[in-house]
Amino acid sequence: MSDLYELQLAWELGDALPGEVLDDLRWHLGLLQDIGPLGDDVDECGPLLAARGPASRIGGFLSGELTQGQRGWSVTLRQEVHAEELPELDELLNGVAPYAPESGPVGHLRFHEDEVPDLLAVQSGVVVRQPLHPAGSELVPFLEGLA
Repeated sequence: MSDLYELQLAWELGDALPGEVLDDLRWHLGLLQDIGPLGDDVDECGPLLAARGPASRIGGFLSGELTQGQRGWSVTLRQEVHAEELPELDELLNGVAPYAPESGPVGHLRFHEDEVPDLLAVQSGVVVRQPLHPAGSELVPFLEGLA
């Protein structure tokens, strides 16, 4: 049994992202090779969202793109994230959230053995999960109940 999660994002980020936050996101997507997250965190295990190609446990394909269009930046990705990486992912997403418009769901997170994902949305400048399971419909902090 593996502690993997499927993360999918289709997130319109707008055009207000500070350069440091944008560089951190680029680094985690594997688009910047010469710097670490937010400069030089030597304890960092590596980019969280840089995998490309066939997924190992969740099936399908892993991808990640960051583009700039008429409405600003957007990120679209599908990644496998290990439970041990969830705190770093929480930090990354919540570093972006205060600068992104609140426009409903931005993606989902699904434990690889579950059939139903939790929706991810930005609310009051933080990323929250909304369980879609019949027993839970309230918003919860991103990390609560995971891992």
